[in-house]
Amino acid sequence: MAAQEGLSAPAPGHRIFPAFPPVALSADAAPFTPMAGDGWRADSSPDAEKEFSRCAVKLRALRADSGQLREELNLLFDQLLSENYNKTVDPSINIQPEDVCSLLRHVSSLVPLSQEHLVIKLCQLVHRLLNQLKVIMDEQTLDVLVTYTASALKVCSTWTHSDVLLALSTAVYGNGAQCHRHLGDLLGEDGVLLQYSSLSQPNMELRRVALTCMTNICLRIPGQPPLDDQYRSLCFRVFLKTLHSPKPPNTDELFYCLVVQAALKGLQCCLSGGKWKFGGGEELGSVLAVLKRLMFQGAPGVSVDWPPVLYPAPLPQYEGLSAAKPAEPPKSSEPPKDAAVSGKSSGNKKKKSKGKGKKTKTEESRGDDEEEDKETVPALQRGGVREGETLTKTSASFLYPSWKRNSSDSEFSDPEGNAQSKLRLNHARVRQGALHCLLAVVKAVERRTLYGYWSSFIPDSPIGGPPPLTLLTIVLKDPSPKVRLCALQVLCAMLDGSRQFLAMAEDTASPRTSYTPFSFTLATAIRELHRSLSLALLAETSPQTLTQVIKCLAYLVANTPYHRLRPGLLTQLWKQIRPYVRHRDVNVRVSVMTFYGALVTTQAPLPEVQLLLRQPDDSGSSSTPQDSGLSWRQRDGMSSPSRTPSQQNSCTHSPRVPRTPKEGDGGQMWLLQLCVSLVTQPREDQSDSEGTGGAALEPSPVRLEALQVLSHLVRGYFSLTKVYLCEIGQVSARCLGETDPSLQLHGAKLLEEFGTGIIQQYRAENNVPETSRVPLKQVVQFWSEVLSGPLNGALQNEQHPTLQASACDTLSSILPQAFAQLPDKTQMMCITVLLGLTYIENYLVKTAAVRALGIYVLFPCLREDVMFVADTANTVLAALDDRSTNVRAKAAWSLGNLTDTLIVNMESIGVDFQEEFSDMLLLKMLQAATRAAADKDRVKCNAVRALGNLLHFLRESQMTRSAFQRPLEDAVRALVKTVQSEATMKVRWNACYALGNAFRNPALPLDSAPWSHDAFAALCHVVTSCRNFKVRIKSAAALAVPAHRSCYGDTKRFSCVWRSLATALENSEDTNDFLEYRYSASLRHTLSHALLHLLSVSQLQDMTALRASLAGEEGSRIREHLIKCLRAEEGAGGGGEGGEEAEGEKEAGGDSCHSLQRIGGLQQTLIRLKGLKAEGEEERSKEVVILFLEDLLKTCEET
Repeated sequence: MAAQEGLSAPAPGHRIFPAFPPVALSADAAPFTPMAGDGWRADSSPDAEKEFSRCAVKLRALRADSGQLREELNLLFDQLLSENYNKTVDPSINIQPEDVCSLLRHVSSLVPLSQEHLVIKLCQLVHRLLNQLKVIMDEQTLDVLVTYTASALKVCSTWTHSDVLLALSTAVYGNGAQCHRHLGDLLGEDGVLLQYSSLSQPNMELRRVALTCMTNICLRIPGQPPLDDQYRSLCFRVFLKTLHSPKPPNTDELFYCLVVQAALKGLQCCLSGGKWKFGGGEELGSVLAVLKRLMFQGAPGVSVDWPPVLYPAPLPQYEGLSAAKPAEPPKSSEPPKDAAVSGKSSGNKKKKSKGKGKKTKTEESRGDDEEEDKETVPALQRGGVREGETLTKTSASFLYPSWKRNSSDSEFSDPEGNAQSKLRLNHARVRQGALHCLLAVVKAVERRTLYGYWSSFIPDSPIGGPPPLTLLTIVLKDPSPKVRLCALQVLCAMLDGSRQFLAMAEDTASPRTSYTPFSFTLATAIRELHRSLSLALLAETSPQTLTQVIKCLAYLVANTPYHRLRPGLLTQLWKQIRPYVRHRDVNVRVSVMTFYGALVTTQAPLPEVQLLLRQPDDSGSSSTPQDSGLSWRQRDGMSSPSRTPSQQNSCTHSPRVPRTPKEGDGGQMWLLQLCVSLVTQPREDQSDSEGTGGAALEPSPVRLEALQVLSHLVRGYFSLTKVYLCEIGQVSARCLGETDPSLQLHGAKLLEEFGTGIIQQYRAENNVPETSRVPLKQVVQFWSEVLSGPLNGALQNEQHPTLQASACDTLSSILPQAFAQLPDKTQMMCITVLLGLTYIENYLVKTAAVRALGIYVLFPCLREDVMFVADTANTVLAALDDRSTNVRAKAAWSLGNLTDTLIVNMESIGVDFQEEFSDMLLLKMLQAATRAAADKDRVKCNAVRALGNLLHFLRESQMTRSAFQRPLEDAVRALVKTVQSEATMKVRWNACYALGNAFRNPALPLDSAPWSHDAFAALCHVVTSCRNFKVRIKSAAALAVPAHRSCYGDTKRFSCVWRSLATALENSEDTNDFLEYRYSASLRHTLSHALLHLLSVSQLQDMTALRASLAGEEGSRIREHLIKCLRAEEGAGGGGEGGEEAEGEKEAGGDSCHSLQRIGGLQQTLIRLKGLKAEGEEERSKEVVILFLEDLLKTCEET
């Protein structure tokens, strides 16, 4: 239980809310503080600990009946209060918390409540010791102090209550849940805190300290239980009511600001660390409305009638500016009907009153800690804000930040300056606190709910009037860099994760004149965000705030759907951000690289970004308004980062030579060369804080971000980066040879990304022309150099398992064709290392090694090696028993790949491979996969895949052996159980696919095995009842796999399969989930294919069941679907479903036959049925089926 005051600097680890700068409440609130003022803080007595011990001994010796008790207490309290116990001033102070707690408990029993001056000194001592020593109290001490202070509030005179409340707030800091016994007295209906915090309380100091006390009660420290929701909601209402209340008459503005700050801090405590629990839309709108008002507290030039509640709306809510004409009634409470109709936010704006406002001096020390004390008064809405003039223009000059405008005039005379400066400082703290509360709201409220309020905080472009007051107004206009920083943090939180919402934006089509669609309004808001943040980027001088501007741009770029917007937004940002890549502040440089990372990952590959990446270096023309802040850069173009690219690739031109790219030649990739230079080259110049000397590399955070940008470039724009194969390999090798594990890790990841890009080029389904691929010879040379370099050291670095795991991933990204051409010793090294790393205890390394082996076992050059396959199988089986779920999941995936290899070898090599593979190992794999099928879903989904392959791979001679019979039955029953289970849909459709795979084994006794009935019954049930259409598709495809009629068993089972498929076909569009409906065409195709397959294998004994189904209305519906299947209307892009039908063919088991082949197969079925000899009922049933097929063929042939 920590003891702190509300607005003082909390202890390390307890600082949850960075809202306000530290304020020593004791200096303001304690009239009896010895050595009044700040004199006692100047020096810390080296004897503080000794003095505390001496006084503590004397105090413990005192008894309540001592004759000189009052005088002794008064003297000892003064001596204790005269010391400074702050450990930040004197770290050698080592006063034990238990000694403090013991002393405070004893002293509280000595001071009677009737001695009010002693009560005040005791309260000051409680605050001083607990606050400066960061004491964590035990429950007994907490109870004693809360009881004492609560009693003092009831008994002592009102003039003492300020100090008593201060001590109480210090005691309850983060301990609200532990004070449950006293909460009724403090926060009950007549609780003292509610009385002092009420709007009717005339003493603003008491009101402020009471609010601070409630704040500390609501504050939750990690590890402590939360405050009861009843009291949290009560405090929330008090804070909100305080913020909504106007300044009482005859109240000093400064005192009112302090009360508002305390209420904001309390509201932030209520909102932080959890979901929104304070009511519905009305309460949320009320909170947002008051926070928006306080965001502009004390802002010069802002005079607005603020609405009491904000309502969700797609367009900015009406805000009426105070009119110059008093006869004009305010409209702030009216709903934004006109705005919704016209689509113009300016239509509901009042004109602002005229005012000349003078501009002030630019602030020179924006980055200093004391910057706010030195701030002058640039007006928020000044800089040409005159009625009928600048407000009606949409030029950039209006939104150009006012702190960039210079003036030699002074707003105030010297005597007024100090008071005004203090008031401005507190107004800035109010705005800062409001923004921190807004940040807490953004994090607590569901994004879907918050999107409705975006228009109140993020504007679209101003049209014919003044821009609305939003977060961007603060970013561009607020004179305090800390407030601007907070506004940017809120904006980042709103943009983070907004991709799905912003995806609705579109402005590629010409706008409609009748109305403005929401997609266009959202696109306009996105453009306004780009414009405003670009202005902030050019104008910001505080390095901390500039860093946040660039981070905010990165969030914006990462979530904006540029493919749905007119091009040009990224081009402008690209030009503006380039001069900052060599900014003197390292955090700015890191944020710039973060921005570039977002730019090359958003919807990659993006055509506009591809053009930007191909542009030659034209940095000599780059300049920004902050040239003074970047004055260390040389003016001859040295600001360009490409003055120091890597010169290791001899195929590229030197960036020092100006050149124009030729047709088909993109020239140098400036961004790639920049990243290479940041990682490998020494800095040309260094800031004062980074020392002197030209050999120092960039700081580690910059190099790491540059490596991440390189990885993103390779992943998203491989067609452009592939020509830098050698250079990227050398950068990775350089990083792997560093001593910093983080750089080694990112170097390995860069290699992995490049290897993955090469593999994607060589995949047949990607249809990359051979001339566009990286030549295989270069790939082999690339990996030969990598594997003979420092990657081996990373693989053996047991001190950094994450690096080892990443190195394993790098090995798994080798192109299979290139691996086959590597020297034998290199291949053996890779395999041996991976096999050995699977025995490492660290689960990260084991997981990565097992995964890599699961990839290697698919390599054509390795999969026919029985010894390697066997070694991999034994390794995977051992990993399947690991205690880590991650290891088991990856082992199951690798086992699935290994069994895929068994099937490929069986089909390509034949029985020879089956006979060479160990029966005992195969049995172990079958048993292990069966056990894994009962594991968690992450393991189960690949375990069932492996079971299907193994059941397909088994030979008849193995199935008849007693050792295999029980495991075989257990394996099938495991698949059946999984199909029928409530597991995730991916697991269930894998199980259905696995059963279909097993059915492909002609040696499997489907006609006689006792488990075959359960297998068919499970598939029939799923195909008709599962709500997931992909599971139905897999089960229907599995039912169409058996190649012979005998596999379907007797007539009863065959008719059951037919009825299930027919019922599923009839109900193929019945679903309550729209997302499933898109698979309905694929499902109908697969079901039709399965019914045609059953017809092709049917025999005389099945004719009666088929006749009953085909003769009536059901037969007519089946006929319609079969005609579509035979015509390839479903499965070849017909029916308006596009590519989903093609997926349906794939789901049907790879059936890619032309419609003529399907019709030919149906003709063969008809000929076969006609040749069957039948009598009586069977003959009549056969004729019905034949007539059905002839009609089907005739209809198909006519078209």
